Amino acid sequence: MTVLPHRASEVLTRTHGFHTAIRDAAAWVETRDHRVMQRLNHWRPPRWMRLWMIVATRGGDGWLWYAMALIVALFGGADRFHALTSAVLAAGLGIAVFLKLKRAIGRRRPCAMEPHCWATLLPPDQFSFPSGHTITAFAVALALGSYYPSMLPGLLFCAASVAASRILLGMHFLTDVFAGAALGTALGELCAALLRRLPF
Repeated sequence: MTVLPHRASEVLTRTHGFHTAIRDAAAWVETRDHRVMQRLNHWRPPRWMRLWMIVATRGGDGWLWYAMALIVALFGGADRFHALTSAVLAAGLGIAVFLKLKRAIGRRRPCAMEPHCWATLLPPDQFSFPSGHTITAFAVALALGSYYPSMLPGLLFCAASVAASRILLGMHFLTDVFAGAALGTALGELCAALLRRLPF
């Protein structure tokens, strides 16, 4: 009769230990995220880098991907329908995912905690995790790049520039962008693979 309570106690102890480890790991990441944010928010990069980051983040608002879509539509050859469809699908899923996660997690943006020393851009919403710009950038880049491998280095450079801009402009923490890149990459690869299986 005493075995079951003892086992139940062991399970509860292990569960509590697991939750404690997760909480401690999250606190460790949060602390380092804030340290990086404080350093970057007080760092004034060279003028060329500031311009690059502003152009990258504005391109990540959608203009860059509209231009890419137009180029693929005009010069993409026989694969353009599948390539564009996979990119649109990946971007759409990415938007749905980040809107849901942002509301569920509710992490405040760096610019809401501490003023930036040079950037004056306003965020599109109040929540930070994950980075929607980064999800969309990597989703589109990987979806298109899977059909046009020669374009992949340029697409990844554009996506990485968008991701870096979100950190340097005080819009996101480092982990917001890492999570966004991982999610976007997965969605881009998944949608391209799915479209390749269609019979048309």
